[in-house]
Amino acid sequence: MVLVAWLAAGVRLTALEAGPLVHRFPLTLEEGERTEALGPLFAREDNADTRMWAVHPVVSVESWKGPDRLSVDVLYPLFTYDRTGSEARWQLLQLLSGSRGADQEQRTTARWTLFPVLFWQRSEDPERDAFAFLPFYGHLEKRLFRDEIDVVLFPLWSRTRKREVVTENWFYPIYHRRYGPGLEGWQVWPFYGREEKVPTLQTNAWGETELSPGYRKRFVLWPVFFDVRTGLGTESPGHQRVVLPFYAESASERGRSRSWGWPLGVTVSTQSVTGYREVGAPWPFVVWGGGPGRATHRIWPFYGSSVRTNGQRQFLLWPLWQQRRSRSAGMEREDTRMGLFVYREVEERLVEGRRLRRSLWPLFAYREDELGRSRLQVLAPLEPVLPGNPGVERNYSALWSVWRAEADPVTGRSGRSFLWNLWRWDGGPAGRKCSLLFGMVRYESDGDGSRLRLLGWSVWRRPAQPREGDKPAGTAAGALTPGGERETAPAAD
Repeated sequence: MVLVAWLAAGVRLTALEAGPLVHRFPLTLEEGERTEALGPLFAREDNADTRMWAVHPVVSVESWKGPDRLSVDVLYPLFTYDRTGSEARWQLLQLLSGSRGADQEQRTTARWTLFPVLFWQRSEDPERDAFAFLPFYGHLEKRLFRDEIDVVLFPLWSRTRKREVVTENWFYPIYHRRYGPGLEGWQVWPFYGREEKVPTLQTNAWGETELSPGYRKRFVLWPVFFDVRTGLGTESPGHQRVVLPFYAESASERGRSRSWGWPLGVTVSTQSVTGYREVGAPWPFVVWGGGPGRATHRIWPFYGSSVRTNGQRQFLLWPLWQQRRSRSAGMEREDTRMGLFVYREVEERLVEGRRLRRSLWPLFAYREDELGRSRLQVLAPLEPVLPGNPGVERNYSALWSVWRAEADPVTGRSGRSFLWNLWRWDGGPAGRKCSLLFGMVRYESDGDGSRLRLLGWSVWRRPAQPREGDKPAGTAAGALTPGGERETAPAAD
C-alpha cells in the first residue's frame, strides 16, 4: 500500500529519494554518490577513487579508477577474485584456487591448485613448469614455503629445497638427510639426530658479502634431550641445553635463563645488557621481574602488568579486561579490550591528529580519522571481530546497519540514515535535506529557503531570510525594506 501511494503521488523516479525502495545520496566522507535499493540488498557507489556495485550478500564488484585493479566477491569469503594489472588470483573456500603473474624477471607464471591434492604450474620458462598429484607423485616450485618440492608416494620419499639447503626424507618424519654449503646432518626420529653448519660467506640481496653463522644441533630421544649451539663464528655465540622435564638452560652474551621442572616449574632469567631479572614459578603463570626501565608482575589469569620505557601492558581477570600502551616516534597508541572483542577502543595520537576506533559487539562500531571524519554504525556483529576488513564492509555491513551517522568537519558535510533510508538526513554548507517514509515526506533547506513536501505536493514554503544588514538587490530609495522601514536617499554633499 505504501508503494502504491508513493507511485500515485507522482513522485519522480529521477529524484531517487524513496527511502528503502531506492535512494540516491551524496557521500559524506569523500566526494561521490551512493545509490541503495530494496533496503540493504542493492547498492552502487561512485567516488573519486573507485566504483562499486553489490547485491548483498551475494556478490560485490569494486574497480579502481587510477590503478588497473578489480575485486569481485561471491558469498564472501566463499569465492574471491582480485586483479591488479596483469596479476590475478581467485579462490574458492581456499581449497580451489588459481593465480597468474610475473616474477622479478618478468616471466609470466600461471598456477592452479586443488589443495592439498593437485598442484599445477605453467611458466614462460619451461624449466619452471610443475605438477603434483599428492601423495603419489609431483614436483613443485615456490610452494608451501619451499623453493622446490619433489614427492614420490609421500611419506615414503620426498625432497625439499629452501635456498641452497636440501632435505631428503624417507618415511617422513622418521629419517631425513640434510645438506648444503657448509651444512650436513641427519636424523632417525625420535631416537637420535644431529646437524652441523660451519660459518660461511654468502651474498645478500644487495650484492654484499656477509657472514652466515654456524651452528651445531643434537637431540636424543626427542623431546627429552637437546643440545644446540648457535652463532658460531660470531662475537655472540649461544648455547641451549634441555633435559625434559628436569632442567633447561640457555645462555649467550645477552643473558641467561635456567628452568627446573620445565616448562611449568621455576624459571630464572637475567639480561646482561639491561640488568633485568625475572623469576617465574610456575612460568608463565606467576612471574615477577624488575630492572632498569622495565618491571613485570603477573598472576595469570587474575592480574598482570608489564612496564617498559616505550609502553605498558596490563590485564585483570584475563580476558575480561586488558590494555596495551605503546610509544614510538610520532605516535602514541592505546588499545583497551573487554572480553577479547566484546568492547574495544583503539586510540592513536599522531602529530597531525588523532585516530579512534571504538566498538561494542554486536551493537555498534565507530571510527574517526586524524582529520576528524567519523562514522557510526548500529548494529555491528562482524565489524568488532574483523576490524577494517574490506570484504566484510563491502558485502555485509549494509545488511545490519539499521543506523548510520557520518560527519566530516573539514567539508562541513554530515549524513544520517535509519532503517535503510526510511529516514534520511543529509547536510552541508549548501543546505540540508531530509526524507521520511519512502520519500512521502521531504524537507529541504538551502539558499533559496525552506520547503516541505507531502506525497509530492508542496505544503509549506518559507523564502530565505536576508541576514541583518543585507539590502535586497534592486531596492529603490524610499521603498519599504523587508523590516518595514522606508529607505531614504543619502544626503547630497
